[in-house]
Amino acid sequence: MKVDGSCHCGKITFEAEIDPDTVTICHCTDCQKLTGTAFRVSVPAISGTLQFLASTPKTYVKMADSGNERVQGFCADCGSPIYSTSPGPNPSRYGLRVGCLAQRDQLVPNQQVWLRSALSWLPDMQCGTSFDRESH
Repeated sequence: MKVDGSCHCGKITFEAEIDPDTVTICHCTDCQKLTGTAFRVSVPAISGTLQFLASTPKTYVKMADSGNERVQGFCADCGSPIYSTSPGPNPSRYGLRVGCLAQRDQLVPNQQVWLRSALSWLPDMQCGTSFDRESH
């Protein structure tokens, strides 16, 4: 499925191909802090399809709850999170933030990860598969 998106202020625009069956809710504490809410919804871009059409995100590297380094891409002007990926040149996988995609209403989560960090007041969100930690 082809998707397109932008940051909140519109400075960064992009497009990519995704598999809509791979949308994931993450409850890790990093995602809670980075979104300022209870969880994050992401979908991986198919390798080689992410293209920035206007401007490019600013990045920084964060050690994830999993122990892996994660590059966080965001708009330097409005702060909108755009993606996460692995450090190094030419990463093969970008986790796009569903909230910045124009097609977000069509992207129903199929999996939840890091349920052990889920906030106790959240309702039970039935997603195909759930994991206490990462799925891979």
